[in-house]
Amino acid sequence: MSLPQIIILGAGLGGTIAAYEIRDAAKGKADVMVVNDQEDYWFVPSNPWVAVRWREPDAIRIHLPPIMKKKGIGFTAVGAKRVHPQENRVELKDGTSLPYDYLVIATGPELAFDEVEGLGPDGFTQSVCRTDHASHAADAFDRFCENPGPIVVGAAQGASCYGPAYEFALILDTELRRRKIRDRVPMTYISPEPYIGHLGLDGVGDTKGLLESELRNRHIKWITNARITKVQEGTMHVEEVADDGSVKSAHDLPFGYSMILPAFRGITAVHGIEGLTNPRGFILADKHQRNPTFKNVYSLGVCVAIPPIGPTPVPVGVPKTGFMIESMVTAIAANLKLELDGKEPAEEATWNAVCLADFGDGGVAFVAQPQIPPRNLNWSSSGKWVHFAKIGFEKYFLHKVRRGTSEPFYEKLAMHALGIRKLRFK
Repeated sequence: MSLPQIIILGAGLGGTIAAYEIRDAAKGKADVMVVNDQEDYWFVPSNPWVAVRWREPDAIRIHLPPIMKKKGIGFTAVGAKRVHPQENRVELKDGTSLPYDYLVIATGPELAFDEVEGLGPDGFTQSVCRTDHASHAADAFDRFCENPGPIVVGAAQGASCYGPAYEFALILDTELRRRKIRDRVPMTYISPEPYIGHLGLDGVGDTKGLLESELRNRHIKWITNARITKVQEGTMHVEEVADDGSVKSAHDLPFGYSMILPAFRGITAVHGIEGLTNPRGFILADKHQRNPTFKNVYSLGVCVAIPPIGPTPVPVGVPKTGFMIESMVTAIAANLKLELDGKEPAEEATWNAVCLADFGDGGVAFVAQPQIPPRNLNWSSSGKWVHFAKIGFEKYFLHKVRRGTSEPFYEKLAMHALGIRKLRFK
């Protein structure tokens, strides 16, 4: 008899690690197959460095097929056209279909640039959401430096990833000073966050004070509760919204260079499937990362539906940070192992967050246990050590992906020693 089939949809940060961990958990009991839309893995957290040429794209790229083959994991880069959960199959873009017994959705998001006129690489702003976007942004930055002017960096309304926006604003400041042209570049940070350092998490520790201080010391002005109405070449039209939802003031911000993170939504392959997704196309999941309607479908990462922390004048989404995603991976792998043994899922991810935000010559780190408040631990710190820690993390994570390892024993021991767990105590 053939073994049960587990399909993992997506091979980004979460999907790649999930493939390794699920393969180890299900070895001999199920076959594992990864469906992705390309053959390469890209270390997205380093994209802000790519956009100022501190990294070349190839330095953060890993070719996956040989690694997956060595691990005994099936792999296709044809890409998914549509998920059919009622029929337990994934329709591929070449017209074929793959049946599954269990599906793990780890697709990441679709980038909703079209929700704001003129936004994105096809419009008038840059992006660091994908490595090819960051490479395009590097070319644009080189051209900008030949004729410096104002810069606008930030996030659009509904965005749910704010760390890279702060990172990039401050990395730009560092690079402009290195090029001796910072004095010719007025900078503005704009965000739908109700205050600087909110991060979609109502702050972590003193991220408000730390990030306000960084922006102030680097002469970067900011506008919060910001809603971008339209982007034209060289001008960004922004409404500053009051607490009651009315427009407090309108700003026409000139720019010679801009990077704006867009809102996210679910990818087309899953969008609009009743019982599987919410209206934005994000996957509905219970405390075991399992879909309430389709019990053999799990999800992890940015594609998971998580409600906002609370009401804000401008829509602010919740980020899914790296360690939080890894905790989802570990819970899913453990629950699939239970299911293959004929038992019910029992493990829950902690959703703890450990984050490093690099500013080029410093940075901010925070630990939130769990990521969503109220928390058992709520800590943040800043210093030059964060910059070096992020360089070390990049090299370490790429090493893990190349080796086909999810969590080496020494990482597990170190995290346990710090009291940072991936699974909740029962």
